[in-house]
Amino acid sequence: MYEIDMKLKKLQDEGKPIRVGLVGAGQMGTDIVAQIAGMAGMEVDVVVDLRTETAVSAYKLSGYEGEIVETNDLAVAEEAVRAGRKVATTNYKLAVLTSTIQVVIDATGAPEMGARISLDCINNKKHIVMMNVECDVTVGPILRQMAENAGVVYSLTAGDEPGSIVEVYRFATALGLKVVAVGKGKNNPLDIYATPADLQAKADARQMSAKMLCEFVDGSKTMIEMAAVSNATGLVPDIRGMHGPKCNIKDLTKVFCRKDQGGILNREGVVDYGIGDINPGVFVIVSTDQERLKDGLLQRDMGPGPNYLLLRPYHLCSIETPITVAQAVLYGESTAHPKKRLTSECITVAKRDLKAGEVLDSIGEFCYRASIDLYEVAKEGKMLPVGLAKGAKLLCDVKKDEIITYDMVELDNNSVLLQLRRMQDMTC
Repeated sequence: MYEIDMKLKKLQDEGKPIRVGLVGAGQMGTDIVAQIAGMAGMEVDVVVDLRTETAVSAYKLSGYEGEIVETNDLAVAEEAVRAGRKVATTNYKLAVLTSTIQVVIDATGAPEMGARISLDCINNKKHIVMMNVECDVTVGPILRQMAENAGVVYSLTAGDEPGSIVEVYRFATALGLKVVAVGKGKNNPLDIYATPADLQAKADARQMSAKMLCEFVDGSKTMIEMAAVSNATGLVPDIRGMHGPKCNIKDLTKVFCRKDQGGILNREGVVDYGIGDINPGVFVIVSTDQERLKDGLLQRDMGPGPNYLLLRPYHLCSIETPITVAQAVLYGESTAHPKKRLTSECITVAKRDLKAGEVLDSIGEFCYRASIDLYEVAKEGKMLPVGLAKGAKLLCDVKKDEIITYDMVELDNNSVLLQLRRMQDMTC
């Protein structure tokens, strides 16, 4: 990665930029198009969205002034890309099937869509950059294994908190440091019962969807992101839902340590989050048994120990995603990916009393929120993964704050996501 800028410049000079397809041109997706527009050695040739005008807008906001071809036809798209034009479409398969595309970015946030996109990418030998963490925590291990078998990279994205945390974690473990805890700063007040209706005005002011904002505020996004970190590293939640204490950067090493050291943790090697001035940063708390290194860390103002803070004080979300694109093509590596089996599960918890016959809505809406627990605990309790909840029909009443289990719901057997999950549970 140390010469990534030079390698991209070389591709630009040779007229061989990395060709990218993007699915999902919302706030994050549009940022990606704009970021790549200013980079050497990379081009976004196909942008997909539910509305063609949204895809067109992403190109225009990036400063693109050439011809934009609006089509759902593969032959037309192929011809347009060969001629140096940009394609806007509502057909996600054009991002996958256009022959020159090397990497597809999933910026949809929809688990079912993520499963379909990823399978098509694997079958067509395209690298997958998975911004869709909701899909990753549900079927990431089997998708990663299938991608490896096909000779392509499956990766979470740089800039999103899971990717940023894993980067620091890899740095620490490469140095042989013991990882006590990893985490992030939560950037919204926590209200586990929040609904999009409660947040509409704030969402409008921030020019984002109320559903997306609600996924952050009700804690679901934090649970999903830290489950992705857990599954990529093998670190575990200390308790169901994690601790999530109110604390600031200066307190991190004192809070995220074992109880016998004055902290909140029952064990070391955990994922968690804090509410304070940590955001927009991510952190890794480390320790060492080497007396010489303890003195060295003290001399370098890392504190008196026994625990030390590695802080990455920013994460740039979609602005950093092109780095993962380049990593996949130039080095054949991921920014982060799940291990071969889940360590943690994101489970489904009712936000309100629910009635038999109700059909569950999406993450970040009115029916439920996500929490995190150990995979083995969730498996033993038949707890419903939150990624499978959308569209599930309740077979019984469910109380507010009750965990929804597999035997409480009827699932859609035509779901690609569900089929992958069943295969994953049997094989991974």
